[in-house]
Amino acid sequence: MADDGPDHGSARSRMVQHLESRGIRSRPVLETMARLERQRFMPPEVQHLAYDDRAVPIGCEQTISQPYIVALMTEALQLSGRERVLEIGTGSGYQTALLAELSGEVISLERHADLSRSAERALRECGYQNVTLHVSDGTLGWPDRAPYDRILVAAAASQVPPALAAQLAEGGILVIPIGSRQEQVLQAFHKVGSRLLAQPLSGCRFVPLIGAQEDFA
Repeated sequence: MADDGPDHGSARSRMVQHLESRGIRSRPVLETMARLERQRFMPPEVQHLAYDDRAVPIGCEQTISQPYIVALMTEALQLSGRERVLEIGTGSGYQTALLAELSGEVISLERHADLSRSAERALRECGYQNVTLHVSDGTLGWPDRAPYDRILVAAAASQVPPALAAQLAEGGILVIPIGSRQEQVLQAFHKVGSRLLAQPLSGCRFVPLIGAQEDFA
């Protein structure tokens, strides 16, 4: 696992300053990202890119999202530290670690077993105890632990999968990129009664969400 030397520390400080300049205001999000070692969740050959504001390939045709998008999605969840969070798309495990720092419990689903194993190893080495990983179809959610106070989907869908809408608690927030394969809008959906009220956040481009209730392929 990569050491967090002075070069990484300086780069992480510059990254946080950049996030602030782009409008991220949540102190808990910024402070956590200021100490969370992103390079620990990346393959060795791309660790030198850990604090660039860009998405980076991590294998299985997936990426670790750029820090700005990670911060924006996490900020939109409005976490207080007590929530049960469902994450769709474990990927590298970096977003998972951030959620684990800021919420009470994280259940994270990944359809690629290799990615889930490497993320689990990184999370375990970092000492997280409030995270459970599953290799599973993320479009179906994880009903065994529902309802969820927050749901974060790190892949693009044409609409909110019905299973995820059903597993979101009343008053909960679901953050997901919605659109086509070529272009999406990151949105935060607030559940009021049986309705999901959308709040657009930013244009974005994610890998597609694939499963029983969504398939961009």
